[in-house]
Amino acid sequence: MSARWVVMGVSGSGKSSVGAALAEALGVRFVEGDDYHCPANIAKMRAGVPLTDADRAAWLSSLAAEISAAAVAGQGLVLSCSALRRRYRDRLRAADPGLRFAHIHGARELFAQRMQARGSHFMPVALLDSQLAALEPLQPDEAGLTLDAQDAPAELVAAIKKAAG
Repeated sequence: MSARWVVMGVSGSGKSSVGAALAEALGVRFVEGDDYHCPANIAKMRAGVPLTDADRAAWLSSLAAEISAAAVAGQGLVLSCSALRRRYRDRLRAADPGLRFAHIHGARELFAQRMQARGSHFMPVALLDSQLAALEPLQPDEAGLTLDAQDAPAELVAAIKKAAG
């Protein structure tokens, strides 16, 4: 059975780029978590308003359904998702107890710089501080690893593949 991974972190951490590269390296499907946000949530974020747990509920359920379907089918999967709080990760892990997380961690300045450079994304730099405040790092009982956002995407993919065994 192939592993299922969530590449997590705040906006600008590189989770989508690393997630897509990891999925390609593992030969599995990549799911971009941002694609599962409803239009109302995207409009809220675009306006600089942080999402609430209620706003995230349906989004997390949709992502959990993707994880569960892959697990039931015995297929690997890589999902990019902020997964900022432990309870969000627990919700995703409930869909697949073997789910693993790769947290891309780094400095606010790096993330802000990346967010400003990409321009076309709905997430404004104004929400970065609220994401950093909400972030709960992986706990010792959570399967996964923490990576440095300053490392090249290829290095991050190699580190995740090594952890995958």
